[in-house]
Formats: sequence, structure tokens, C-alpha cells
Amino acid sequence: MVPFEPILARALERHGQADVTAHLPAVKNAAELAAVPDDRYLSLLCLRVFRAGIKHSVVDQKWPAFEAAFHGFEPHAVAAMTEEDLEALMSDSGLIRHWGKLKSVPPNGAALRTISDEAGGFGRWLASWPADRTLELWDALAKRFKMLGGDSAPRFLRMAGRDSFIFSPSVEAALKLWGVSDGGRGKAARAQAAAQFTEWARTTGRPLAHLSMILAYSVPE
Repeated sequence: MVPFEPILARALERHGQADVTAHLPAVKNAAELAAVPDDRYLSLLCLRVFRAGIKHSVVDQKWPAFEAAFHGFEPHAVAAMTEEDLEALMSDSGLIRHWGKLKSVPPNGAALRTISDEAGGFGRWLASWPADRTLELWDALAKRFKMLGGDSAPRFLRMAGRDSFIFSPSVEAALKLWGVSDGGRGKAARAQAAAQFTEWARTTGRPLAHLSMILAYSVPE
């Protein structure tokens, strides 16, 4: 296993303590995750879906209109929306009229409602996954929700405050630089990197999200 101290030292050398600290993602504990209502998780999940491939500021500016169009993202109401309801939204210039993304919202509402019913709340379900099963959580999200594959699952978790690393280009470059993995996106490389993140979390006491950000800061932009 690779020690984390040199990585932290390099990140601080490049950016300084204040800058690194200011950019560490907010991470919620299990109780805080459980306290978030399901409609807020569904809103964030759909926001991530619409942000993919579209300038984030454009999506964010339109999001209040999405909140109104999708009943405040209350999962039961969203799941009950019909294709006719969605077709009507295609004429709303206040929304991003991407048919594939719009069509993903009702089944994602149904999927979130099912998980919530099974676990006593979607936040409780998110909190139930231990750090050493992070990749499994990504896979579960990608399988149970529409359009949440690739980097969307970990980025949704980051938005929700659920602790997770992210394989951004900078993180992948750093994993290769520090000899953790070959920096690739293959299954073996990711498993090797995930094991290292778990070990770093154990030895440093830092959240996975903080380790990921520090790692990204240890390489040139």
C-alpha cells in the first residue's frame, strides 16, 4: 500500500493549506444522510442526470422550473407521471427539453421510492454501504436508476454529501503517478484503487471524498 503523507505534502506544496481545505467536499454522517427527505435525493439525482453533458450553470438556472414541473420531486407523484405528462413538458421552454432525460425521471422516482420503502428511507440506504463497498454502491445505483452510469453515480453521491471518491482525470493521473494503479478505468484498476482508498481512510481517518480531492491536488492541473 502507498503511504498518504507524501501525497498530502505534495498537494499542500502545490496549493497551500487554505486552498486545499476550502475545496474539501462536505461529507454527511449516517444520521445526517437519513434526515434528508426522499424528495431532495430525487431532485439531486435528476439534477445529476440533466447536468451530464450540459453546462451545469444552465441546468442549475432552470432547476426551479423542474421542481415545479415534477411536483417538488415527491417520489410517488413523480412515479405516477405518464408519457403524456412528459410530452406536455417538451413544449415548456423553461425546461431542458431532452426527451431521454425527461423520460428517465418517473422510473427513477419509482426506483427511489422502492429503495426507500425497503430501507426505511433512501438516506438510510445510502448510509448502509460501508467504505469498502463503494464500487458496489456505484454499481447498484447504475443498475437501479436510469442514466446514472459512468461517473454520474459517484458525482451524485458527492452532491448528496455521501462519502465517495471520484475517478476524475486528475485522480486517475495521480493514481498512476503515485504507483497505486495504472490509472486506467478497467475493473481491476478500479478495484485496486478502491482498496487503496479504503486503506487510506483507515490509516488517516479522513473521508474518502477528502482523500480523493487531496489526491487530485497532488498533480499538475
